[in-house]
Amino acid sequence: MTTTIQRGGGSLAGPTIKIALLGAGLALAIAAALPLVDAQAWGWLAVLAATTALLFYVYLTPRRIAAKYLVPGILFLLAFQVVPVLYTASTAFTNYGDGHRGSKADAITAVQGASVKQVPGSAEYDLAVATREGAIVFLLVDKTGATFVGDGTGLHPAQLTVEGGRIVAADGYTLLSLGEANLRNDDILAFSVPTGEGAVRASGLTRAYNGQATQFYDAACDCVTDRGTGKQWKADNDSGSFVAADGERLPQGWKVSVGLSNFTRVLTDSRVSGHFLSTLAWNFAFAVGSVLVTFGLGLGCALALNAKLRGRSFYRVLLVLPYAMPSFAMLLVWRDMFNQQFGLVNRFFGIDVDWFGQPWTARLAVILVQLWMGYPYMFLVATGALQAIPKEMTEAATIDGASVLQRFRQVTLPLLLVALTPLLIASFAFNFNNFNAIYLTTEGGPFPPDDSTVGATDLLITYTYRLAFGGSGAQFGFAAAISVYIFAIVAVVSLIGFRRSRKQEEVYS
Repeated sequence: MTTTIQRGGGSLAGPTIKIALLGAGLALAIAAALPLVDAQAWGWLAVLAATTALLFYVYLTPRRIAAKYLVPGILFLLAFQVVPVLYTASTAFTNYGDGHRGSKADAITAVQGASVKQVPGSAEYDLAVATREGAIVFLLVDKTGATFVGDGTGLHPAQLTVEGGRIVAADGYTLLSLGEANLRNDDILAFSVPTGEGAVRASGLTRAYNGQATQFYDAACDCVTDRGTGKQWKADNDSGSFVAADGERLPQGWKVSVGLSNFTRVLTDSRVSGHFLSTLAWNFAFAVGSVLVTFGLGLGCALALNAKLRGRSFYRVLLVLPYAMPSFAMLLVWRDMFNQQFGLVNRFFGIDVDWFGQPWTARLAVILVQLWMGYPYMFLVATGALQAIPKEMTEAATIDGASVLQRFRQVTLPLLLVALTPLLIASFAFNFNNFNAIYLTTEGGPFPPDDSTVGATDLLITYTYRLAFGGSGAQFGFAAAISVYIFAIVAVVSLIGFRRSRKQEEVYS
């Protein structure tokens, strides 16, 4: 008997979807490559090209089946985990921050542009403000009717549509109405178009002038000189600043490598080290306290509802409700509940406590908030772990005459910790960097009357946030150094915890 096997043409859906996805990936790669070419970021362009080639190689060959599943996950891991960590670490070795964001050439342009003043005979222009790819540009008409476009690179002749002395259209640019321009008034007044020894600055929203820079850069001495007073600020390439003989620094600087100075500053600068160490101590207390109180209450509820009980499912749903609420909304609600004047906590207990006005009451308040928000998670995982413990073990302990407390301490709790220790470590790591819990309730306060840089409830993460984005000026490099410390601390604690967990598994396996 002969069996004939007919091979059909197969479905075209799979290859079509593959081609469409690879085509979309190629289009995204080309779109990402264009700005990299403009920025001359050849290293990142090479990474992009290699990644794209790898994707095409993996998915266009019938082999490498395992790679087809592993490559996407690895690429996402690199893009969203490894690269940000490496970028943060590299930033920690620089002075990157307010006044030190660009190159030395950018700083020189900023110094000269900021010192521009209108002098007799300065050219004047009719001004229209526009944007191109989000950046502000000046569209200008001089007294002769000549039209120009001014951007960060200089003043360039351009063909603009002018009606009644006003610019009404410009190809490739988006004109801003007066209302739109008014919303960006500060950016417009700070913007300048370099022109030789001066710059074009806005005078209002409809007029501009070509002023003269009162401070200019002299390459011979590598310094900035004031035309009026003759004062000089010499370039300090180690700190990325122009510094005068009397120690005055110009606010415009440039990004340079500072080595380990950001890391040593955390430990040696008396204005910082005290804040860092005290904040670190509270950070540990908050993380450990949050884990202990939530685990204790969650485990207690799980033990209570582990026995047969009428309405047990209903009670479990009620206990999980806080976990189902949006955390940011609940944190704001709890902040109002602890308000001294109209808060529910004071009214319910008939007390008058300024919860967020004193360091220890504020710390107690955030721990209580964490208790309410965190115990449902511990209740869920403890319930699952309890149900996985063989009943024979507790029954054997009962036959041996062990009391309820002895059975819990000698049998139930050790077996629970074997299963839950990794989750407790993860909870510690989460609470160590629990930005929302602090910032949305106390904002790090209360603060000492003479120091607003660090508060009694600040964690290292909120302290770092204030350094990076605070009103006193951004210090991204220094904040990145503290972030590296945070990463190292959490990594060490987690490593110790996982080693102890492994030993527990060996004992009870």
